[in-house]
Amino acid sequence: MRQFFRLVVLLGALLLSVSCVETPKAELRSVTVDRDTLMLPVGGTAEFLFTVNEADYAFDIGKDVVLYLAKGQFLASQDFRLSRVEKDSVPGRYRAFVTDTGKSDDYVSEVCLGVKLPEGNFKLSPTFLCIGEFAGPMGRARKTGLPLLYVDTENGAKIVSKEDYVKASVSLEEGGRAGEALSCNIRGRGNTTWWWPKKPYLLKFDSKVSFFGFPAHKRWVLLANFMDRTMMRNLVSMKVASMTSLAWTPRCQSVELVLNGVHQGNYLLIEQVRVDKNRVNVGDDGYLFESDFHYDNEVQWMDPRGRCVQFGSGIPFGIKSPDSDDITPAQIQTGKDLIARTSEAIYGPDFRDPEKGYAAYIDVDSFIDYWIVFEVMGNHELGNPGSVYYHCKPDGKLVAGPCWDFDWGVLSYNTSPQARTGLINRGACWYARLFEDPAFAARVRTRFGELLPQLQTIPAYIDELEAKLTLSAQENFKLWNPAEDASQNGGRIINGDENLTFHEAVARLRSIYEERLSVIQKNL
Repeated sequence: MRQFFRLVVLLGALLLSVSCVETPKAELRSVTVDRDTLMLPVGGTAEFLFTVNEADYAFDIGKDVVLYLAKGQFLASQDFRLSRVEKDSVPGRYRAFVTDTGKSDDYVSEVCLGVKLPEGNFKLSPTFLCIGEFAGPMGRARKTGLPLLYVDTENGAKIVSKEDYVKASVSLEEGGRAGEALSCNIRGRGNTTWWWPKKPYLLKFDSKVSFFGFPAHKRWVLLANFMDRTMMRNLVSMKVASMTSLAWTPRCQSVELVLNGVHQGNYLLIEQVRVDKNRVNVGDDGYLFESDFHYDNEVQWMDPRGRCVQFGSGIPFGIKSPDSDDITPAQIQTGKDLIARTSEAIYGPDFRDPEKGYAAYIDVDSFIDYWIVFEVMGNHELGNPGSVYYHCKPDGKLVAGPCWDFDWGVLSYNTSPQARTGLINRGACWYARLFEDPAFAARVRTRFGELLPQLQTIPAYIDELEAKLTLSAQENFKLWNPAEDASQNGGRIINGDENLTFHEAVARLRSIYEERLSVIQKNL
């Protein structure tokens, strides 16, 4: 009996000793993550999955998981934080959430995830990247809030000519949505502007396309506005022109241009001046004329009756439509005769006569509104003609317009110091003669008074553009220096605001615009 009792005690001691031995814990040998890159929206949250090699490894998911910056010492980031961790449905797998702190939006940080070990240090995952939504050139382009226009040339070919087209595809990203790629041809354009670092371009599509709800057409222009520190001279000018009775004003939209994967900064996508039912509507047999001191149209001549700053005696004219490839000698002569008859009436002895004078040959209302746009914007190129357009339907009167190319010397006293106190286009080409008619001058005064309430809304429009373009300006002027335009102007900057900040330049533009309204009222 004693032996049995002694056996029970020994068995109990053995069982007690066995029960005191700790069960080995699962060993954590690795932590893996399911991605190489985690993109974080500004102020938002992104998630990823991580897996531990031992599904039974025990740790506190609220305390024992950290996100480290992987370079140098293991530190937490100021730009983002690990906001929470949850168990996934698969054993050993977890879901981690990372939240952007809003302190920056263009970071690229190498990180790794750490899971705490019993001895207090951490088992680290392979490194991966946490990237702010607007990191890198494309991210910064999206950051501006403007639509992105992607142009990719065939085989990455460079655009080096204003004559030779390069095949390309174009797509528009707007509101985070990318449109389909459209086939087109692209070449350089412009006169002086083509020789600056930031190039303007002409797009010619295989078929008519529409951007931003504008009427579809094959031809569109990308204006670089290189010398314009405000990036809005053309925008404001086209807005003013659209307030008048001019038959058509080019519609336009600021975009970020991405050429062959490289962000080129802020551009203005604008309808090209072309004969079309939705643009310059002169029908099949009408004419589109350009008066330009560059004198570079294929069909061109000098009308000897008038005067301009560049040539003194004579005004340059060119026929833009019919196209030079299609125009016949008879059509050329008809166009020249039309300009000659108009000029003869303007400079003739009966020029004030409503039946024999200028009123029988020109659409007076359009000439008045055209003059007002140039005068309000301080654009001297009506008298030193550059991109000055006229058009007419068959057997119709000559109509002024459309407005085009208002980035050089506009709303600036640099090129037109007389604009501080007086008018700058009263003596412009044909207008010098037209203002000799008191009836014409009276109609200009009346029309300016009619337009004034609308014109006085433009400062508020400038404020809207400033807010809209601020981020775009930040990125654009990291790429381009408008003060380089001095190299094309005898060492002198053109608009006078090229060395100002964007906001300083806009304030100057707004101030000059308001001064122009007052000065014009006093001098008409």
